[in-house]
Amino acid sequence: MDPYSIIRGPVLTERSTTLQEDQNKYTFDVDPRANKVQIRQAIEQLFGVDVVQVNTMRVRGKPRRARFREYGHTPDRKKAIVKLKEGHKIDIL
Repeated sequence: MDPYSIIRGPVLTERSTTLQEDQNKYTFDVDPRANKVQIRQAIEQLFGVDVVQVNTMRVRGKPRRARFREYGHTPDRKKAIVKLKEGHKIDIL
């Protein structure tokens, strides 16, 4: 898989920002078919940093109301929290 197709984008929430500042961990939306080794290689290739640890989780979509009485849900996704080596940093914004 191509590194650009594995990493879909950063997750910018209050919790992920706190993880960046305190523990040097970055959160990304990734392809659901990608494993931890592929995610590690993609991050190292795209950003030129050393990855120490990768944690992944599947996030189920939330139910949403479309209009009137139609119901749907947001898509399921996979999230990766990547810990970088001390002294390395990714400028997301």
